[in-house]
Amino acid sequence: MQTTTLSFQNIHDHGVLFTNLLKARRETFIVQRKWDLPEVDGMEFDQYDTPQSRWIAVHDGATVLAGIRLTPTTARCGIYSYMIRDAQRGLLETIPATLLYEPAPVSPLVCETSRVFVSRDVGAEIRSKVQRDLMLEMVASARALGAERLIGLCPSIWGRWMRRIGFQTEVIGPVLDIGGVPNQCIAMNCPQTLH
Repeated sequence: MQTTTLSFQNIHDHGVLFTNLLKARRETFIVQRKWDLPEVDGMEFDQYDTPQSRWIAVHDGATVLAGIRLTPTTARCGIYSYMIRDAQRGLLETIPATLLYEPAPVSPLVCETSRVFVSRDVGAEIRSKVQRDLMLEMVASARALGAERLIGLCPSIWGRWMRRIGFQTEVIGPVLDIGGVPNQCIAMNCPQTLH
């Protein structure tokens, strides 16, 4: 099992890994969770999958076990910036604009995490390791982009799960029902040293 951060600069070095990551996202978000998202050729994608983002995959060869998208809060593409900010600005119909207590940050020191998933095929015996590897690579990748803080919209139980694997989070928005699941914005500082 290994962990890889993909970008438009290195995507060609990793064969089908990026394609398989988008296919695993489709399986998680469209097939399992029944979200109405863009898809083509068995892959899920949206307006935030641009060269400004990074994609982290925990994988066994070309089989993707878990993934996450990391986007700087300074990103811009047409009218879009990043998911949380665009929801707050009323640009996304499926996410309430009231998702944050404060205005969404726009800073080179902050990145957004989105499309976080762990495949349902990951067994209980390695699930914690897969989750921890994903979070460690997320923090390292964010630090490489110059970020000191991460924000994300995730199921509200994730704060407890993050503490269990050694990360401290802070609630930065109310609990909202999104697709029948209680979700909440959280923030996390990116430690300079990881254990």
